Amino acid sequence: MIVADFRYNKVMHGITSSSALTGCVLGGAFSGIFASRLGRRNSLRLAAVLFFLSALGSYYPEFLFFEYGKPNMDLLVTFNLYRVLGGIGVGLASAVCPMYIAEIAPSNIRGTLVSCNQFAIIFGMLVVYFVNYLIMGDHQNPIILKDAAGVLSVSSESDMWTVFEGWRFMFGSEAFPAAFFGLLLFFVPKTPRYLVLVQQDEKAYSILEKINGKTKAQEILNDIKATAHEKTEKLFTYGVAVIVIGILLSVFQQAIGINAVLYYAPRIFENAGAEGGGMMQTVIMGVVNIIFTLVAIFTVDRFGRKPLLIIGSIGMAVGAFAVAMCDSMAIKGILPVLSVIVYAAFFMMSWGPICWVLISEIFPNTIRGKAVAIAVAFQWIFNYIVSSTFPALYDFSPMFAYSLYGIICVAAAIFVWRWVPETKGKTLEDMSKLWKKNK
Repeated sequence: MIVADFRYNKVMHGITSSSALTGCVLGGAFSGIFASRLGRRNSLRLAAVLFFLSALGSYYPEFLFFEYGKPNMDLLVTFNLYRVLGGIGVGLASAVCPMYIAEIAPSNIRGTLVSCNQFAIIFGMLVVYFVNYLIMGDHQNPIILKDAAGVLSVSSESDMWTVFEGWRFMFGSEAFPAAFFGLLLFFVPKTPRYLVLVQQDEKAYSILEKINGKTKAQEILNDIKATAHEKTEKLFTYGVAVIVIGILLSVFQQAIGINAVLYYAPRIFENAGAEGGGMMQTVIMGVVNIIFTLVAIFTVDRFGRKPLLIIGSIGMAVGAFAVAMCDSMAIKGILPVLSVIVYAAFFMMSWGPICWVLISEIFPNTIRGKAVAIAVAFQWIFNYIVSSTFPALYDFSPMFAYSLYGIICVAAAIFVWRWVPETKGKTLEDMSKLWKKNK
């Protein structure tokens, strides 16, 4: 909410826009501590509580201390704190959800199930677009004015329902899925690997028996105990390589520039002559995201992680270079549209879900919580770096920006081919043996 008597400038807008992302970095960085001390399930419950509190606080930040409809600096700080709170929940859940799924899933379908987490995120984004569309109804987005000093304000000709009420309902609507998420977590078990780590072997066996059957349960439990009870809780017990590979997987997922390419997508659709380019882009990219995430789900345990990442990197490089070429040659029409679709499609069938699969399974049991936390923190940090540097890169040269992302895609393919191990069909306990051997 921006009104004329509140001097809201670009710096404040930048801080507000990035407040949730700041929380994501914090949540990711401390997720290992929560996952190890509270357990995977309780960490997710904590994330659900943070989602819920953030939704309610963002809906009504004036609660107890401020006057409704009278923005000031203290109220803005309070609003941003609620956003940071939600971001911490996102960072925590983004690390612990794949970890939980990987630790409870049978090895032969682990990749598929972890990839389903990405599908749920993509589907959830589409639901959010639809819910916000319903909330807005016939109302219009506010008209934002900027004076010579860079101070932002809302035009008196704006739809005041949107200014004072609409955004509240959008934030507040998050409380319903947050509460549902927290409720469902009362019906899921703790992971067998965590139970063994805290010496609750009988409970671990009971869960393994339900998932894998009696015969296999004891064998898996023995493998878990053989690695989990080793005194190997220092981060670099298995060498530096596994930590560096995990970090670089996260860095490459963001550095390939997916957010930047999608940011430019509405302009490309509009330049191609499509009416309502922004809405068309949302629909088309949403459909592409879902279809190609499903491709990853159905192929990750059949073809493996490395082939999908390498193919995806090459496909994204082609798409990024094509966007750069179209911009440099002022090409409009179907070619730039197809270039963006190709880029997004290859991302969704590879780095989108598969990066999370690898991060959740590549680390040995005794360091998984800490190592995943570091990898996820780097992912959110580079998300921020790429998002914040893209406007400057684009202003300097769109062709340079997208060529740079294309080069990074090629580097990502080489990195995966040369240094990332294939984890298809391996148990999580096999990771301990693999990194011990390569130490």
